[in-house]
Amino acid sequence: MKQQQAMAAPHQPLAGVRVLELAQIMAGPTCGMMLADLGAEVIKIEKFPGGDDARQYQKPGDSAMPPSFRMINRGKRSLAVDIRTPAGKAIIQRLAGQCDVLTENFRLGVMERLGLGYQDIRPFNPGLIYCSITGYGRVGPLASKGGFDLILQAFSGLISATGEPDGPPVKPGVSIADTNAGILAALAIVSAYVHRLKTGQGQHVETSLLQASLQQTYWLAANYFSSGRETPRLGTAHSLIAPYQVFKTRDGGMVIGGGNPKAWISICEVLGHPEWSADPRFDHPQKRVQNRRALEMLINQVLAQHDTAIWCSRFDAAGVPAGPLNTAGQALEHEQSRAVGMVVEVPDGLGGRSRGIGSPLTFNGRSEIASSPAPRIGQHSRELLKEFGCADPEIDRWLQSGVVHQG
Repeated sequence: MKQQQAMAAPHQPLAGVRVLELAQIMAGPTCGMMLADLGAEVIKIEKFPGGDDARQYQKPGDSAMPPSFRMINRGKRSLAVDIRTPAGKAIIQRLAGQCDVLTENFRLGVMERLGLGYQDIRPFNPGLIYCSITGYGRVGPLASKGGFDLILQAFSGLISATGEPDGPPVKPGVSIADTNAGILAALAIVSAYVHRLKTGQGQHVETSLLQASLQQTYWLAANYFSSGRETPRLGTAHSLIAPYQVFKTRDGGMVIGGGNPKAWISICEVLGHPEWSADPRFDHPQKRVQNRRALEMLINQVLAQHDTAIWCSRFDAAGVPAGPLNTAGQALEHEQSRAVGMVVEVPDGLGGRSRGIGSPLTFNGRSEIASSPAPRIGQHSRELLKEFGCADPEIDRWLQSGVVHQG
């Protein structure tokens, strides 16, 4: 393993690392995809006949392999095993004994009841890095509750702070808890792997949707801990800075960031109202925050005279942080997104190709992804079992008894 690691290309630092993914839906698979993009071999353990529950998240017109599943499961191979059976448990133990990492996001206690908890698996591989993603953590009064992105965004205060000042709370349009938990899990695994390279010791690393959500509340927490007050809903505005939000232009919207006195003076000049910088309502950062509504109205009146592209070019020329209010599609189609490798083409597993999100990490100027398509349920069952030393007659018995499914 160390020899394989030493020979890995800089942009694939985890080449030679084997990951056993007993995780499904989003948080765990996001972690697995990030590890796969870094060169790791990710083996996805799936139930059957349904497989990962995310395979069922389809909208009208989706294929048998929905885009939501394909997006975060590329670069993985699928082994379909009934881990509830003694034979299935023995298969997982056997594989874990030859892997570097195991990831799981079952409800607390499920893996232990199956005989596949960390203490159960550790004797088979003391160097194993065992990563658990739970809903609320493994300790505390809510530890036994299941975790769901929407519920944890609400529990952590993220939803209460999102929305317009005079409107109801609004869920952010993305799965913050799930996605961030996957990123944190990947960070924990890589950190534990570095520790293992130094000491030879594996360990149990953990994160949760609660921790991943609370980590996103830095500014909300700063306000609460310092003043005892909750941060009110401000739409796109910032609780500590103004102007720093979405504004309306003639053809849509844009964002402007006046995060320091120099930027504020430049904003006034670009808008053709240098006198605003000395206006007693706006001549201090705290005053601009207190009078945000009045400032917003004035800026919107001026911006309505021209299109977004014109204003963006003027603010760019003045060195003011600003940009268009894009849709997701506009951002994905932008040449800058492609230039940094965040839009990629990969096989879709159905004989064609589809676009996906690339790796956000670059090594020596290179950013590559695991380019094989997301697998069908149990697509690689036989070949994987053979790679782990299982004989054909043994595999045949498992297939015939229903312990293993070959897609």
